[in-house]
Amino acid sequence: MDAVASDAWTARTTPLAHLLGKRTAAQLERLGLHTAEDLALDFPFRYTRRGELMPIAGVREGEAVTVVARVLDASMRPMHQRRGFILNVSVTDGTQALELTFFGRNPRPLKFHESRLQPGVIATFSGTVGSYRGELQLTHPDYELVEEPGAVDAERLAQPIGIYHGTEKLPSWKVAKAVATVLPTLSAQDFPDPLPATYRADHELPELFEAICTLHRPESDEAWQRAQRRFKHEEAFVLQAALATRAEQVKARAATAFPVHPGGLVDRFDAALPFTLTAGQRRVGAEISDDLASTRPMQRLLQGDVGSGKTVVALRAMLQVLDGGGQAALLAPTEVLAYQHLDTIRKLLGPLEWGAGPDGVRVEILTGSLAASQRRTTLAHLAGGTPAIVVGTHALLSDAVQLPYLGLAVIDEQHRFGVDQRAQFSRGAHTLVMTATPIPRTIAMSAFGDLDVSTLTELPAGRTGVTTTIVPAFKRAWMDRVWERAAEEVRGGSRVFVVCPRISDDRGSEQGSSTLVGDAASDSASGVLFDDADAASLASVEGVSGFLRTLPALAGIGVGVLHGRMSAEEKTAQMERFVSGVEPVLVSTTVIEVGVDVPDATLMVIMDADFFGLSQLHQLRGRIGRGVKPGLCLAVTRSAASTLAGQRLAAFAATADGFKLAEKDLELRSEGDVLGSSQSGTGSHLHFLSVRKDEEIIATAREAARTLVGEDPALVSQPALAEAVARLDTERAEYMEKD
Repeated sequence: MDAVASDAWTARTTPLAHLLGKRTAAQLERLGLHTAEDLALDFPFRYTRRGELMPIAGVREGEAVTVVARVLDASMRPMHQRRGFILNVSVTDGTQALELTFFGRNPRPLKFHESRLQPGVIATFSGTVGSYRGELQLTHPDYELVEEPGAVDAERLAQPIGIYHGTEKLPSWKVAKAVATVLPTLSAQDFPDPLPATYRADHELPELFEAICTLHRPESDEAWQRAQRRFKHEEAFVLQAALATRAEQVKARAATAFPVHPGGLVDRFDAALPFTLTAGQRRVGAEISDDLASTRPMQRLLQGDVGSGKTVVALRAMLQVLDGGGQAALLAPTEVLAYQHLDTIRKLLGPLEWGAGPDGVRVEILTGSLAASQRRTTLAHLAGGTPAIVVGTHALLSDAVQLPYLGLAVIDEQHRFGVDQRAQFSRGAHTLVMTATPIPRTIAMSAFGDLDVSTLTELPAGRTGVTTTIVPAFKRAWMDRVWERAAEEVRGGSRVFVVCPRISDDRGSEQGSSTLVGDAASDSASGVLFDDADAASLASVEGVSGFLRTLPALAGIGVGVLHGRMSAEEKTAQMERFVSGVEPVLVSTTVIEVGVDVPDATLMVIMDADFFGLSQLHQLRGRIGRGVKPGLCLAVTRSAASTLAGQRLAAFAATADGFKLAEKDLELRSEGDVLGSSQSGTGSHLHFLSVRKDEEIIATAREAARTLVGEDPALVSQPALAEAVARLDTERAEYMEKD
């Protein structure tokens, strides 16, 4: 059986047990390494020199670590409390000391260690960090001498030492020995290079197998740095080739062309607008218009800061399609946002809307909560090919929805939808993806590389801007002022948002809102929502709304609530009460984060603001200051300014520029797994490439990959690259399309 199985092995797929023995292979399997290829591609995560000791300061109790240190002292003595002997060794990296401890029933094995670990000797020590009497120590560490006393090899000293991830029983130096055994069984023929030879030559990059060997056994710092640079280019090139291939596959399918009709709906719409389009809106509109006039399906990302006027740009594109007899659809992630889009589009159309005049534009809505009779009527109009704009939620993705002349699919907040949903919705039509979350350029190139990107940076004339202030939650006078200011805004005819991270109190409904508001009799008048006992509890819609209704400062002012557990009818009714002023204070979750447009809203109070990310905070702030009155955003927090959360809030308050905030967010969070589902700075699929630091490499690879794929869409001339593109896992491919 084994012989039959071994016949199918290649040098790369040979199991490590066959090369290293079962015991070592079992330890390597704990690191996820099973084959020769796995081990060959398991590179050191950092390098040190034999003459440059690795810092001890970073070790933490309970961690499995490897340190390079010089022996200061070694002494053996009998143990006091039990039979046996103990060897204590002190080592240092030149700044800090660390204690090593060896135990034995008799002195002979300890004397062996003592004879090797003489003062001045340098070694790598690996083990799990423990503590004794408050001091960190390594007990029975594995070690390997780096420099034997009196046997100094100057050339060997100059070579960097690779430090591998390991386990307590498999320290770094044992992984290095395993690599040294396995690497000679492999050759360059086993690793076809996905980077085209001309690209490597142009950028002076080593071949793949040469780079692999160099990372494991570098002769100098310059050598491993050059090899790492090569792998950065490889990761960028394979990714961009995958994106370019996907874009070419879409563009290979012909779409209906919708050229501009002079004197048509677009011209009539522009003439009726009560404001002037910004230069950015005109520029981006021209880019989209040219795309629509072509038979190559448009695949464009429209990004713009909150309030930059993306909806107007999208509506002009939809009207161009309607001018040509086509249909247009706008997909929104929530019913609240869908109805907001419907209302905005109808207001913008004005006299051009269906029923308001001859040849009016029909605008339909399709959501899951639509009445059955209205749904049937809408579906019939759409299936009949009536030129119309339909706005909807996931209900648009149903097989029952027929859009025979769909010319333009607009997807708002694309990250809320999956791959299949995007393909199902667009149906080969021109596609415009919109996002109000500004995206750093490198992220856009990496995650949206199959889309052409248009950016709106200007705000429409008349916007007065928003001021942001951080409010310490435990300062009673400050919190008093928050609610007094809310009352003042309402009395001035404005609307107030209060946003909370939770719907209900996370410590149980049996306590009602008391866990947040304390004793109403003593705290209501002072405006205190939190006390020291509530430090672990996040503000909730139920708790905060109940508290606000007891405040004398807001007496006689209606307080409404909005959250995701409410039905569509309840949400719509609540928004109507808010907009009309019946309940001018709205306590909500982030359901109002995107798209909600209430020109009279001037005050945004964000409870536990440190709970939200910078992008989300910016989106929330974008809900106010959309009319002629200036906006004020109050970020309530219980975090100290010195914490990471405090730094995030300071950045949030310092600028209203969403693009600057996006860059700051990337800097604070690290880029995370931009090609996977993780949103923090850990677990990235990219092992070498940093989308934050390697913009130049990404841009270079993108241009070259697009050129190559344009000339050879199937990558017939580059089989190794085609294989690398095909190997991109499902999660990565899905993320590239959906986010």
